[in-house]
Amino acid sequence: MSKLIRLFAAALLAIGASAGTVLATAAPAHADACYTWSGVLAQGSSGEAVRQLQIRVAGYPGTGGVLGLDGQYGPATKSAVARFQAAYGLTADGVAGPATFAKLYALQDDDCTPVNFSYAELNDCNSTWSGGNVSAATAKANALVTMWKLQALRHALGDQQIRVTSGFRSVSCNNAVGGASTSRHLYGDAADLGAGPHSLCTLAQAARNHGFAGILGPGYPDHNDHTHVDGRPSRFWSAPNCGVASLTGGLDPLGD
Repeated sequence: MSKLIRLFAAALLAIGASAGTVLATAAPAHADACYTWSGVLAQGSSGEAVRQLQIRVAGYPGTGGVLGLDGQYGPATKSAVARFQAAYGLTADGVAGPATFAKLYALQDDDCTPVNFSYAELNDCNSTWSGGNVSAATAKANALVTMWKLQALRHALGDQQIRVTSGFRSVSCNNAVGGASTSRHLYGDAADLGAGPHSLCTLAQAARNHGFAGILGPGYPDHNDHTHVDGRPSRFWSAPNCGVASLTGGLDPLGD
C-alpha cells in the first residue's frame, strides 16, 4: 500500500474517532512489507505485537527514561504510548488501538523505518551491517530503534530536519575515523548529529526526553562539532557547554 493510501486511511480513522464511531471493529490499516497490528493492546498485553509497538514509541519514555523492549505492556509502555498519543493529538489514554496504529502506519515506510530516516542514513560504513561488535542483524535492529527515537526527537523539535553525520561502523570503519574501541557506533545504536535547523545544544538538551542513555555534545572532548546519542546500557550524559549532565562524572566509560 502506498504512503498516500496509508495517510488517507489515517485521516478516515481520525474522522471516525471525532464522530464517535466505534473503531475497534474497523479493519486495520496495512503497511506493506512491515508489521500490522490487530485488535487493541493495553496494560497486561504481551508478545511480539507489544514489542513492535515498543520499538515505535521508544522515543517517548519520559525525561531520562529508556523504554524496555521486552514485549510486556507494563506501566512504562502505557506511559510511553500516552506520550506518543499526546504528541500527535490523539486521546492520550495509553491504550493502543486503531487510531494509534493508523498514526504509526502513516509514520513508517514499508521497511518499518520512520518516514524521515533510513537504514542508509544510519550506516555510512557498509551495506551488510557486518564487522561490528554485534551481529549484523543486531546492529541493524539497534539502528531501527535509534531511528524511531530520532523521529520522536524530530517531531518534538517542530518536524524540522535532523542531520545524521555518522551511524553504524564496523571495526575497520571505526578505526579509520579514530573511534574508541568501545564505541557505541560498533553496536549500531549510535548516531552523530550535525548542526542544521537546530543547534548542537538544542539537540543535546532535547535528546534527554527521547530515550537516549548516552548523550555527548559541545564541551565534551572532541564533540564541539556534533552531538552524539546512543543506547548504551547505563546513562552517561555530558555536554557541558549546553548544561547537559548526568549523575555519572568523568570521561565517557565506553567511548565514542
